[in-house]
Amino acid sequence: MTIAKKEWIDTAVSALDKAYVPYSKFPVGACLVAKNGTIYQGINIENASYGLTNCAERTAFFKAVSEGEKEFQHLVVAGHTPEPISPCGACRQVMVEFCAPDMPVTLVGDDGVIKETTVEGLLPYYFTNKDL
Repeated sequence: MTIAKKEWIDTAVSALDKAYVPYSKFPVGACLVAKNGTIYQGINIENASYGLTNCAERTAFFKAVSEGEKEFQHLVVAGHTPEPISPCGACRQVMVEFCAPDMPVTLVGDDGVIKETTVEGLLPYYFTNKDL
């Protein structure tokens, strides 16, 4: 594992402590890496009106895009799960909007359990602007 990738995993894992999860008690952390190397950390942020909750992955993407970034090289998602955590469907579709299908995604569970995949691996029959 490269030093950079270890840093990205550590960033996602450290986000778990920042997650705002008073209802589910299910923290998720994300580390989104722009092509220029800038790191955007994301957390899940819950709301008493559950539908207004935002996932860690989307938080990271929205932070990056709000800062003008639209080109990414890697995403790491971490959770307190026995197996590597998997993004929800909404997060997968947001990934498709901003990432190449072959962009690497690292999923991390407790005890450092890791699964490597890609955006397309997570959402093989994705919907894009070409489908409009």
